Amino acid sequence: MAAEIHSRPQSSRPALLNKIEGHQDAVTAALLIPKEDGVITASEDRTIRVWLKRDSGQYWPSIYHTMASPCSSMAYHHDSRRIFVGQDNGAIMEFHISEDFNKMNFVKTYPAHQSRVSAVVFCLGAEWVISTGHDKCVSWMCTRSGNMLGKHFFTSWASCLQFDLDTQHAFVGDYSGQITLLKLEQNTCSIITTLKGHEGSIASLWWDPIQRLLFSGASDNSIIMWDIGGRKGRMLLLQGHHDRVQSLCYLSLTRQLVSCSSDGGIAVWNMDVRREEAPQWLESDSCQKCEQPFFWNIKQMWDTKTLGLRQHHCRKCGQAVCGKCSTRRSTYPVMGFEFQVRMCDSCYDSVKDEDRTSLATFHEGKHNISHMSMDVARGLMVTCGTDRVVKIWDMTPVVGCSLATGFSSR
Repeated sequence: MAAEIHSRPQSSRPALLNKIEGHQDAVTAALLIPKEDGVITASEDRTIRVWLKRDSGQYWPSIYHTMASPCSSMAYHHDSRRIFVGQDNGAIMEFHISEDFNKMNFVKTYPAHQSRVSAVVFCLGAEWVISTGHDKCVSWMCTRSGNMLGKHFFTSWASCLQFDLDTQHAFVGDYSGQITLLKLEQNTCSIITTLKGHEGSIASLWWDPIQRLLFSGASDNSIIMWDIGGRKGRMLLLQGHHDRVQSLCYLSLTRQLVSCSSDGGIAVWNMDVRREEAPQWLESDSCQKCEQPFFWNIKQMWDTKTLGLRQHHCRKCGQAVCGKCSTRRSTYPVMGFEFQVRMCDSCYDSVKDEDRTSLATFHEGKHNISHMSMDVARGLMVTCGTDRVVKIWDMTPVVGCSLATGFSSR
């Protein structure tokens, strides 16, 4: 069922500790059990499994439960040992896991959605289970009575969810590329604001309540940090992945962001540095460097008897430029560009060698990643995906040994 790869060696990259195999279809969620050598997995093969590490070093399922519908999402509350499983049929099922993690008892079914549940969050204080689904809505239900408290509908599939326990604000990402901030009440909700910046569907969200930062990953392969607490609309762009950004985790203690993409890429971003906002792209009918007309500027083309040029944009200053005035390419990590991007000649000349120093490290997970979660206190990460494999990683070589000081993830 599972192979032990090796114990924790010291290196500058994530160390693969264990690989768990056994699911018959894509693994949609995998969560590390705090303070235990255990993993909970949910799969499209309609099973929930609890894997415990044996004396041999291998993980074997201590719980194997078959559901009525493929499992699409999962939330686990360790203190109460309650698990909520979203399904493809729109229902959420609650279970209680025994103290020795060898038995799981059914508690309740919540008819939360009309189609696939994309994300689940449990709020113990309010006794709410909050979820998003492909029926284009977010719902919140009472876990005491099992009754629906409220729903809010969007214009496209709701794909991911984060919830602030103190303020009862919900962040919902959708397939249109928009993030909606809602204030949830007992039987109603209100829209606080909407965030627009991605050019593709939102695939992942992470909310840090300490620094009040929201991180979003999308199918446009980019990450945006939204400074919610700063109240100035500040947003930072991070580009380094080659595929859809599927999962995020921000480490407040070390100010690092861990992100995973569907092609298996694992990135660790240093957020404890001065970063610059990417500029808004300017619009112009002619190149803002050489003043040659762009191809839609018919009047200037006729007056100057010249052919129109294609419009490009310098990623550093945002000016509209032609190809001849933007022949240079450079990385610019302080603005989030870990790839080489187009720059106008003057901006390229202004970039110093030290400005090109990378502010992130990139690693290869060597399997498709659709979901990731971390046990920050132990520096562990678990990844899973459509290849049916679950991998457990030691992340301390790349995120710092200071994680073992008692700080724990939510």
